[in-house]
Amino acid sequence: GVLLAMNLPVSISPIIAAFGGVIAIVVVKQMFGGIGQNFVNPALTARIILMNSFPAKMTAWTAPMDHSFSDAMTTATPLGVLSEGTGAALPSYLDMFLGNTGGCLGETCALALILGGIYLVARRVISPVIPVTYLATAAALSALLGRDPLMDILSGGLLLGAIFMATDYTTSPINFSARVIYAVGCGVLTILIRQFASLPEGVSYSIVLMNILVPLIERVAKPQTFGKMKAKKAGDAK
Repeated sequence: GVLLAMNLPVSISPIIAAFGGVIAIVVVKQMFGGIGQNFVNPALTARIILMNSFPAKMTAWTAPMDHSFSDAMTTATPLGVLSEGTGAALPSYLDMFLGNTGGCLGETCALALILGGIYLVARRVISPVIPVTYLATAAALSALLGRDPLMDILSGGLLLGAIFMATDYTTSPINFSARVIYAVGCGVLTILIRQFASLPEGVSYSIVLMNILVPLIERVAKPQTFGKMKAKKAGDAK
């Protein structure tokens, strides 16, 4: 529920948010067997469905520091400005780092997200393999495509997705090599969608697509079992 809220605009209708909660919990989790049985991230799947069902409501971003309860001023996200190519001024790196920009509730303040990630790693709640590999891959591909790697990392839901969504226990791989492959896939898909697709953001779709591929990734990257005897071939000397 908290992760779904972090993926919604602050001005979203409570009814739409509740509808997303029903999708995440009832459809994505319970209909597939309950906790630990879902094969895609519930919060991100709900966000994708809400984006396609209520596109105008899901892309209405309240301007930073606007505390009015009615007639709130709307603004564009940094990725929206880049995608539309309107020539509007982009926020500074410092503004994006501190959260002084438009976006979902949980994706604007890079400082808070990084501190949360450090806390989770320090408490051994998550492994740093997926977030670090995801962010490094996205930055490298962004640079290769002539984009601004730091802008890509600080804007949109990349930090939120890499730290809090891609590391979900149920929908992410277990062993090290599979985690690396999974995170590289997330990073590549995120930047490709941002660069070539009509949508300015690709984190949600990238993670959900890689969630679906997790069983195949784990099969390909299955570690060698220590102490296991190789099967003898026919005709081998006994």
